[in-house]
Amino acid sequence: QVQLVESGGGSVQAGGSLRLSCVASGYTNRNRWMGWFRQAPGKEREGVAAIYTSTGFTVDGDSVKGRFTISQDIAKNAVYLQMNSLKPEDTAIYYCAGAVGGMPERFRLAPSEYNYWGQGTQVTVSS
Repeated sequence: QVQLVESGGGSVQAGGSLRLSCVASGYTNRNRWMGWFRQAPGKEREGVAAIYTSTGFTVDGDSVKGRFTISQDIAKNAVYLQMNSLKPEDTAIYYCAGAVGGMPERFRLAPSEYNYWGQGTQVTVSS
Protein backbone atom coordinates (compact mmCIF):
# COMPACT_ATOMS: atom_id res chain seq x y z
CA GLN A 1 0.00 0.00 0.00
CA VAL A 2 1.46 3.30 -1.11
CA GLN A 3 1.55 6.11 1.41
CA LEU A 4 2.68 9.68 0.90
CA VAL A 5 3.45 11.97 3.82
CA GLU A 6 4.04 15.68 3.29
CA SER A 7 5.68 18.17 5.59
CA GLY A 8 7.08 21.68 5.48
CA GLY A 9 4.09 23.92 4.99
CA GLY A 10 3.56 27.10 6.97
CA SER A 11 3.09 30.84 6.83
CA VAL A 12 5.50 33.23 5.17
CA GLN A 13 5.52 36.79 3.89
CA ALA A 14 5.51 37.56 0.20
CA GLY A 15 8.95 37.15 -1.29
CA GLY A 16 9.89 34.45 1.18
CA SER A 17 10.67 30.78 0.69
CA LEU A 18 9.44 27.42 1.89
CA ARG A 19 10.48 23.85 1.18
CA LEU A 20 7.95 21.04 1.12
CA SER A 21 8.91 17.41 1.57
CA CYS A 22 7.10 14.22 0.63
CA VAL A 23 8.21 10.76 1.69
CA ALA A 24 6.78 7.82 -0.20
CA SER A 25 6.46 4.27 1.06
CA GLY A 26 5.01 1.11 -0.44
CA TYR A 27 6.08 1.64 -4.04
CA THR A 28 7.53 -1.46 -5.70
CA ASN A 29 9.28 0.24 -8.62
CA ARG A 30 11.12 3.48 -9.38
CA ASN A 31 9.47 4.22 -12.72
CA ARG A 32 6.78 6.68 -11.81
CA TRP A 33 5.76 10.30 -11.90
CA MET A 34 5.61 12.13 -8.59
CA GLY A 35 3.95 15.51 -8.50
CA TRP A 36 3.05 18.48 -6.38
CA PHE A 37 -0.44 19.93 -6.70
CA ARG A 38 -2.24 22.73 -4.92
CA GLN A 39 -5.78 23.76 -4.26
CA ALA A 40 -6.93 27.16 -3.11
CA PRO A 41 -10.41 27.73 -1.65
CA GLY A 42 -13.03 27.76 -4.39
CA LYS A 43 -10.56 26.73 -7.08
CA GLU A 44 -9.75 23.51 -8.87
CA ARG A 45 -6.72 21.46 -7.96
CA GLU A 46 -3.75 22.67 -10.02
CA GLY A 47 -0.59 20.85 -11.06
CA VAL A 48 2.51 22.67 -9.82
CA ALA A 49 5.47 20.46 -10.75
CA ALA A 50 6.27 16.81 -11.39
CA ILE A 51 9.32 14.59 -11.63
CA TYR A 52 9.89 11.19 -13.22
CA THR A 53 11.74 9.31 -10.53
CA SER A 54 13.90 7.01 -12.64
CA THR A 55 15.38 9.78 -14.80
CA GLY A 56 14.90 12.98 -12.78
CA PHE A 57 13.09 14.64 -15.68
CA THR A 58 10.86 17.45 -14.44
CA VAL A 59 7.95 19.55 -15.62
CA ASP A 60 6.73 22.82 -14.11
CA GLY A 61 3.42 24.60 -14.22
CA ASP A 62 3.36 27.96 -15.97
CA SER A 63 2.40 29.84 -12.81
CA VAL A 64 5.50 28.72 -10.91
CA LYS A 65 8.19 28.58 -13.59
CA GLY A 66 11.41 30.15 -12.38
CA ARG A 67 10.21 30.25 -8.75
CA PHE A 68 9.52 26.65 -7.72
CA THR A 69 11.83 23.66 -8.16
CA ILE A 70 10.96 20.01 -7.72
CA SER A 71 13.71 17.57 -6.79
CA GLN A 72 14.16 14.15 -5.26
CA ASP A 73 16.33 12.05 -3.00
CA ILE A 74 16.08 8.53 -4.33
CA ALA A 75 17.72 6.95 -1.28
CA LYS A 76 15.10 8.51 0.98
CA ASN A 77 12.16 7.96 -1.41
CA ALA A 78 11.56 11.66 -1.01
CA VAL A 79 10.40 14.41 -3.32
CA TYR A 80 10.82 18.08 -2.50
CA LEU A 81 9.32 21.36 -3.67
CA GLN A 82 11.51 24.39 -3.13
CA MET A 83 9.33 27.48 -3.34
CA ASN A 84 11.01 30.86 -3.73
CA SER A 85 9.67 34.36 -4.34
CA LEU A 86 6.34 33.33 -2.89
CA LYS A 87 3.28 35.40 -3.72
CA PRO A 88 -0.08 35.69 -1.92
CA GLU A 89 -1.67 33.85 -4.84
CA ASP A 90 0.48 30.81 -3.97
CA THR A 91 -1.63 30.35 -0.84
CA ALA A 92 -3.22 26.91 -0.99
CA ILE A 93 -3.15 23.40 0.38
CA TYR A 94 -0.28 21.60 -1.31
CA TYR A 95 -0.53 17.91 -2.04
CA CYS A 96 2.06 15.35 -2.97
CA ALA A 97 0.83 12.74 -5.44
CA GLY A 98 2.17 9.64 -7.12
CA ALA A 99 1.29 7.89 -10.33
CA VAL A 100 2.19 4.45 -11.63
CA GLY A 101 4.54 4.28 -14.60
CA GLY A 102 4.92 6.88 -17.33
CA MET A 103 2.34 9.07 -19.03
CA PRO A 104 2.06 11.35 -22.07
CA GLU A 105 3.38 14.87 -21.65
CA ARG A 106 -0.02 16.54 -21.67
CA PHE A 107 -1.11 14.55 -18.60
CA ARG A 108 1.87 15.02 -16.31
CA LEU A 109 0.31 17.87 -14.32
CA ALA A 110 -3.23 16.51 -14.49
CA PRO A 111 -4.56 15.50 -11.06
CA SER A 112 -6.76 12.80 -12.62
CA GLU A 113 -3.66 10.87 -13.74
CA TYR A 114 -2.29 10.39 -10.22
CA ASN A 115 -3.29 7.41 -8.13
CA TYR A 116 -1.97 8.18 -4.66
CA TRP A 117 -2.26 11.34 -2.59
CA GLY A 118 -0.87 12.71 0.62
CA GLN A 119 -2.95 14.46 3.24
CA GLY A 120 -1.89 17.94 2.15
CA THR A 121 -0.02 20.74 3.86
CA GLN A 122 -1.15 24.36 4.14
CA VAL A 123 0.96 27.14 2.66
CA THR A 124 -0.09 30.70 3.47
CA VAL A 125 1.63 33.72 1.94
CA SER A 126 0.80 37.13 3.34
CA SER A 127 1.33 40.43 1.57
